[in-house]
Amino acid sequence: MTRAQADPPGLDLTGLAEYWGRGELRATLFAGGRSNLTYAVTDGTDRWVLRRPPLGHVLPTAHDMVREHRVLDALSRAGFPVPRPILLCADPEPIGAPFYLMEYMDGTIYRDGAALAALGPDAVRDLVLSLIDTLADLHALDPAAIGLADFGRPEGFNERQVRRWKKQLDASRSRDLPGIDELYARLADRVPEGRGAVVHGDYRLDNVLIGAHREVAAVLDWEMSTLGDPLGDLALTLLYTGRPLLVRDGRPCAPIDLPGHPTTAQMAAHYAERSGHDLGDLRWYLGFAAFKVAVILEGVHYRYAHGQTVGEGFENVGAMVKPLVEQGHRSLEGH
Repeated sequence: MTRAQADPPGLDLTGLAEYWGRGELRATLFAGGRSNLTYAVTDGTDRWVLRRPPLGHVLPTAHDMVREHRVLDALSRAGFPVPRPILLCADPEPIGAPFYLMEYMDGTIYRDGAALAALGPDAVRDLVLSLIDTLADLHALDPAAIGLADFGRPEGFNERQVRRWKKQLDASRSRDLPGIDELYARLADRVPEGRGAVVHGDYRLDNVLIGAHREVAAVLDWEMSTLGDPLGDLALTLLYTGRPLLVRDGRPCAPIDLPGHPTTAQMAAHYAERSGHDLGDLRWYLGFAAFKVAVILEGVHYRYAHGQTVGEGFENVGAMVKPLVEQGHRSLEGH
């Protein structure tokens, strides 16, 4: 086979073509990925998307291609908007790592705040409410009915999450963080029992593909999915709404700052109406979401401070932790 291009990082196109029984293939690496690597693959006529673990990764349980393929297959068969998986290879030999292929879907991932704002306030509002509708529809699925009864352990999920992120915090301590241990104690003191559902684990505007009619055409990036508490999924989505996920005119921009974007209270009320779930404990979940993201960012700061990460922007991450801790306390108090 004659290569039409050099292999992109982490993808042996010759090995892929031989394993799949295809002719000459070309591929490009999608920008914006935070963990698993995602490529657009084509034979010149058709297009697909390939996912594999990050380069240098040695803990396959954290980037499990079989697990990710499984949830996509179950959800696509249930009619939920995800790309349809086409091929799974658990053997690292063909391309250097386990991988799966799925269908290529047209649409837009909004990372540019100006592009999103250009849709107009009404369209922004409709798009965000569609995002919430889709999350509620995910949580309405019966895991057993779609073949995911053993996809996680919903019993005791919230308690395990609190313990897990406290351990992560203890492993990343390099400075005094006023209020974070008190926030943990308040969360651990009254953990809600919760309920079980298929949860995405990282549901946010830039993890969905928006179609031509401003609908959610596909939900992407399922590596954090499990059976867990749906209100934890909702709370993290609401927290992300106020975070600088987008870039507008070269500066970080929170989605909620765009004209027409619903408030978090409006988003929560819309979810409650769509799902029928009681949101009485939402304050706890919002507090925990802030704690979790604070711990994640403190881990990034720790690695930066110890020279264990490279790239631009990491010097600013540490300053984001204190406001999140304060937000977590305010959330528990209903502010």
